[in-house]
Amino acid sequence: MPQTDKQICIPPELPELLKQFTKAAIRTQPPDLIQWAADYFGAMCRGEIPSVRERSEPVPSSNWAELTPELLKILHARVGGRLIVHVEELAQMWKVLSLPTELFNSVMNVGRFTEEIEWLKFLALACSSLGVGAEEMHQGQTISKTLQIACEVLSCDHDSGPARIPFSTFQFLYTYIAEVDGEISASHVSRMLNYIEQEVIGPDGLIKVVDFTQNPRVRLE
Repeated sequence: MPQTDKQICIPPELPELLKQFTKAAIRTQPPDLIQWAADYFGAMCRGEIPSVRERSEPVPSSNWAELTPELLKILHARVGGRLIVHVEELAQMWKVLSLPTELFNSVMNVGRFTEEIEWLKFLALACSSLGVGAEEMHQGQTISKTLQIACEVLSCDHDSGPARIPFSTFQFLYTYIAEVDGEISASHVSRMLNYIEQEVIGPDGLIKVVDFTQNPRVRLE
């Protein structure tokens, strides 16, 4: 095919048009996005105001996505390695993924977070909430299961190998989750961490899920 030096011209109004469309779609949460998009742009062509859900209107619960480890991985990637995230930014990330507002508020309340959120603490509580309703979140997963999910979300191995994280990260998460749980003594946590560090962790400083789920001498609860 003959080559051409003709440059592609992007209409100057396109970025703002797409921005407003995206915001409207996120706010409305349509069950059929393609049909809603057709109606949205059809209304604009006719000079009408597109049908967009007002902020005060509740989004039907059937349109909320269920929190999963995969969605937590997406959130973690968007946080981009930061230790602290502002609440408004994190709430927007949560909303874009269509995750339940009630669950976000529940994590915020359990963690007693304010404007500046320690991401790993928020992530730990979010892992604890998987499969648990917002009203039952104070019960949560077992500590071992929560740490397993967190390990899989944070794993530094992106291939088919076992999920692994730095021991220092595991130590931080376990200490925090045990503190929130309130039923595990600090001395027990310290003993378990000392044993894992001295007897389980290899020279790479990484801990695998099996190191704390299948070792009979490691009792995190």
